[in-house]
Amino acid sequence: MDTKKVITYVAVAFVIFYLFTQPAAAAGAIKGVMNGITTGAEQLSKFVNSLVTG
Repeated sequence: MDTKKVITYVAVAFVIFYLFTQPAAAAGAIKGVMNGITTGAEQLSKFVNSLVTG
């Protein structure tokens, strides 16, 4: 079996295990990632807006 496939299967199995054993912590991690993406998008929007408005 290809090493890349094995690593992918192990990673997916770990994520599923984590979701079932620690659902509150998994939800907190997802919220943190989403907050980071939202903050990054807001900052990018401010940057582009400042370029357009001068």
